[in-house]
Amino acid sequence: MPPTHDDNRNRNCDALVIGAGPNGLAAAIVIARSARKVRLYERSATVGGGTRSAELTLPGFIHDVCSAVHPLAASSPFFSQLPLQKYGLEYVYPPLSLAHPFDDGTALVLERSLDATAARLGKDGAAYRRIFSPLVETWDTIKGDLLGPIGISRHPFAMARFGLSAIRPAKGFAEAKFQEDKTRALFAGLAAHSFLSLDQAATTAFGLTLGILAHTVGWPITRGGSQNLANALAAHFEELGGEIVTNHHVESLADLPAARAILCDVTPRQLVKMAGDSLTSGFRRRLESYRYGPAAFKLDWALSAPVPWKAEECKNAATVHIGGSFGEIVESEWNATHGRYSEKPFMIVSQPSLFDPARAPAGQHTLWAYCHVPNASSIDMTDAIERQIERFAPGFRDCILARSVMTPADYERYNPNLIGGDINGGIQDLSQMFLRPTMRMYSTSKEGLYLCSSSTPPGGGVHGLCGFHAARLALRKNLR
Repeated sequence: MPPTHDDNRNRNCDALVIGAGPNGLAAAIVIARSARKVRLYERSATVGGGTRSAELTLPGFIHDVCSAVHPLAASSPFFSQLPLQKYGLEYVYPPLSLAHPFDDGTALVLERSLDATAARLGKDGAAYRRIFSPLVETWDTIKGDLLGPIGISRHPFAMARFGLSAIRPAKGFAEAKFQEDKTRALFAGLAAHSFLSLDQAATTAFGLTLGILAHTVGWPITRGGSQNLANALAAHFEELGGEIVTNHHVESLADLPAARAILCDVTPRQLVKMAGDSLTSGFRRRLESYRYGPAAFKLDWALSAPVPWKAEECKNAATVHIGGSFGEIVESEWNATHGRYSEKPFMIVSQPSLFDPARAPAGQHTLWAYCHVPNASSIDMTDAIERQIERFAPGFRDCILARSVMTPADYERYNPNLIGGDINGGIQDLSQMFLRPTMRMYSTSKEGLYLCSSSTPPGGGVHGLCGFHAARLALRKNLR
């Protein structure tokens, strides 16, 4: 999106929003829908934050710079209220949400149909149905509670059913519920999206949520690239009367014009720098003690041909989990959490051009993959990642035309919210899952100043709900 030229940037607004990622855009839209004057500042030339796309390798190859697959966006209680299709947003649903290949050339998959998925799991099929059937049936009931700030549940019995399993470590849950190593590995891959060691409490919550999403909305990609989701949000905001100012880095809140509310799509470390002495010393110390988690090390490739997977199922899924056995995935995630590296890292792979031909020149393809590494890691994982793909797709390296590498340091330079390469806005372990970054959640010690980033509930992911909840609070307290 081109910069908005505004000759009156210093005039007052009802609200200012800093950062045009999905949460900043969501916060701006919520306030603009209430007929308030809102200005949105973005340091980069384009909106999007973690939902940008670019030609990272060769001309004509469109890569998603950060997020690539959008089950949370498609199921977001807020985004689903918005007329985003009007502005060109289109989700593409591959035949399979996920494929998880193994060394013997087979793969387990997540289909939209829970029964069809369970039927592939052999003697674990019945257990899979028992776990997911009641959760899938009640998803529309509980998702508002699950994807919002902690509080009194409107559906306590349904939430209790989810919570009793979700609170458990994913390693122990998989070992208790499933008999086959392959089924355990499938679930471990889902839970590994937590960026946590799988022996930690509440990692099961991530596995359950992603499994539920596969069977309710699917795991879609955005036609033309993730940037189109951000562009649709921005276009809707501007149609509501909002202003977007790009190429504008806010170093200090003191440099901003007056407003009744300021909402910051930044992490606690950045807010401390921006707000300075306007925060109380006690609150500033709590923000400074906020913890960041493992990082992403990401590769994008321009390919001359589709990835030559041994398992045919992988050719029908936009998302592939590479990790091999249950034990290998558990070890990989333990290593990243404890400052170590894996020779065979667990990886999340996206191959959008199989289902969206506009992503690459005719007959050619794009591929996206990342693994988890310690925060601020400087170790080059390129060879380890490519060896892992070659393990399940012999001949993969022969297809590579060009590659782009994003280290944790590259991620933070690209987007200062990604501290040390942490793409979740802070570690989401049990102590920072519900009351993040402090017990105030969206509020701060300064009246009218709010956090609306993934460092607030419900945390990481492209869903806009951190911005949605922060903006609703600002409307109640400062913008009545």
